[in-house]
Formats: sequence, structure tokens, C-alpha cells
Amino acid sequence: MKLNCGVLVLLGVVFAVAVQARSQNVVHYSTTIDNVKYLFATAEPVARLKSGDILDTNTLDCFGNALKKPGDTVSMAKGDNPLAGPFFVEGAEPGDTLAVKILDLQVDGDTGVGAFAPGFGAINETNYTPMLHVPLPERVWFYHIDHAGNTAMFKALDTDFSVKIPMHPFFGCIGVAPAEGEARSSVVPAEFGGNMDSSEASVGNTVYFPVNVKGGLLYLGDGHAAMGDGEIAGTAIEVPLKARVQLSVIKGRTISWPQFENENAIMTVGAYRPLDDALRIAFTELVHWIHKDYSLSELDAYELLSKVARIHLNEMVDPNYVVVASVEKKYLPAKKK
Repeated sequence: MKLNCGVLVLLGVVFAVAVQARSQNVVHYSTTIDNVKYLFATAEPVARLKSGDILDTNTLDCFGNALKKPGDTVSMAKGDNPLAGPFFVEGAEPGDTLAVKILDLQVDGDTGVGAFAPGFGAINETNYTPMLHVPLPERVWFYHIDHAGNTAMFKALDTDFSVKIPMHPFFGCIGVAPAEGEARSSVVPAEFGGNMDSSEASVGNTVYFPVNVKGGLLYLGDGHAAMGDGEIAGTAIEVPLKARVQLSVIKGRTISWPQFENENAIMTVGAYRPLDDALRIAFTELVHWIHKDYSLSELDAYELLSKVARIHLNEMVDPNYVVVASVEKKYLPAKKK
């Protein structure tokens, strides 16, 4: 029996795909309101993965999927930002880096939610900026999700106005267990990641975290369909997600703050108050990264960033504000091997 070249090539492709599928183990996990967490902390893992494995899971929205129709209130949520996890990655030890490559994110439903409530937001009174005026009332908006058009529909509550908003799904919360046995609220962003509200946590990007405890203990949640810079009213278009990420351990690579990377740029996170200190953290980390991996001195990197860097103000409504500093790789020397 003879096989022509075309058949042989096809068989080779099928075999290669089969080998790749076997080498990339997929771990499935189902998140429900009964198994979520509300802290980034050392806790019993819900699943264990090997470095290189793919995690296929879902996440709930920041209200635990509790708000479904007009008249529903924020008080119906059991907590803020329910998290899937933690996920234990074999071989991850303190001093290593956990890489999370975001392969796919899909909005899991036909409705998104936006809201603001008294004491939360960027241009109204909060616990950090108390004022004497009457607090703004709670309001809730519902957004119809058009999957085919990849849009969410904003409808004004007080006038007859609507507009379509392009969707860009991302994790509002993604992070690992903090160091020193700390337990941090799912509302707080910090060195471990957490509620960074970074649109950079989206498909095509890899996010790096410092490993603080054995296994890393990754948490995911707080899906967003779209969000404006600053998240000024306190919420994005809040949605549940279907997610697919690949987890890898980078042995011996030590970082202090989360980082993002794609084929075009490297990005660093600063999360703190006041806002200028968040910016300083982000840029200091970016200078260190360029010096370590791209062979420029720190002073040369500092000067270069002053000319070509970009700043993204992710959010300024949580206990810590979040800034992402970035530089395109086209401006950098070749990366060290």
C-alpha cells in the first residue's frame, strides 16, 4: 500500500497535534458560589497542576452572580470579588516566578453589571476622603452582552440613551498567596497581585507573579467585559468568565511585583497610595527588569524610559491605586539568553 506525500504530511500534522495535546495536560475546575474564597491567603488548594499544565475554569462576577435584574441591590452579594482557587503548581517555591499565560477568556452569560454605592468611587466621598455632603445613592446598571458583535450595551437610567461598548475581557482579580502568612482581602491590590483591575490581564499576555509560598497558590476572579481607565465609579462591566490559562514555574527568577509581557512590550505594576508612589514602584521595577534582562545600565534605562515609556492608570478606587508602566520591546536591546 502506497501513501502520497499529501497524506504523509497530514498524518504528520495529526501526530504532532496529538503529541502536543498529551504533553499539555488540561486541568478542569468548576467554580460555584459555594467554593469561592474572598481572601488571597495560604489555604488548602482546590486543584494541583504541574508546570506547563493548562487550567480550564470559570469565575463569578464581583457580586457572585447575584445581581440579575432591575431592583436587585449590591447587598445581595455575599462578599466582594469571589475568587476561584487557590491552584497549587508543583515545583513552585519562594524565590521563583509563576508565569500565567492567558490563552482564552469568554464572557460567561448575556448580562453584565455596573454599580456604585455610598463610600466607594473616585469622585465621591470614601473612607479615605470623607466629606460632609450626603453620600451618592446606590445605583445599578445592567448591560446586554452581544456575543456576536463583541459589545455590551450601556443604557442610561435617567434618559433615553444607549451606546454599544466594545468588549475586552480580562481578570479584575488575579494573584497569588502573599508572603509571611498574610491574608489580604480580594478588594486589595498589592505585591502579590490581587484586585489590580488591569486590562493587561487579558488574552495574549503573560502575567508573572513572585512565588511567596510553596505551590504559589494562584487565585482568579472578578471578570470584566470592559473598563475605563481609573475605574472611577468603582466597577467595570462586571461579568463571569470562562477562562483558559497555562501555568509555568520559572525556577530561580525572583521578582518583587507583578509583571506583564507580550510579544511587543514588557509592563510592570505599582499598587500603593498615594498615586505618585504607585507610579514610582512601577517605573523602578521596569528599570530593574530592563537592567537585568536587557543589558542596559539602570541610568541608561531610566533615561530611555523618560522618552518612550507609557503609563496606564488602571484604577484609583481601591485601598491601593494601580499603575502599569510599559515599554515596547522595539526600543530595547536584544534580551539576554
